[in-house]
Amino acid sequence: MAHDLARIDIDEDVCIGAGQCALAAPGVFTQDDDGFSTLLPGREDGGGDPMVREAARACPVGAITLPDPAD
Repeated sequence: MAHDLARIDIDEDVCIGAGQCALAAPGVFTQDDDGFSTLLPGREDGGGDPMVREAARACPVGAITLPDPAD
């Protein structure tokens, strides 16, 4: 049975484009042309970046959902 990589989720309906995630973890998050947060290509699982959890915590509207580390 194949195990899917755990993915970071950004709720685009909630995101206000504050950019705190891109400031906290620029190796994982960026902002699109409209200023909303998006994941860098190939970084959907966070790439082991220790700042991913800080980036999610820094989001003022809680738009970022991280995979459970126990999975």
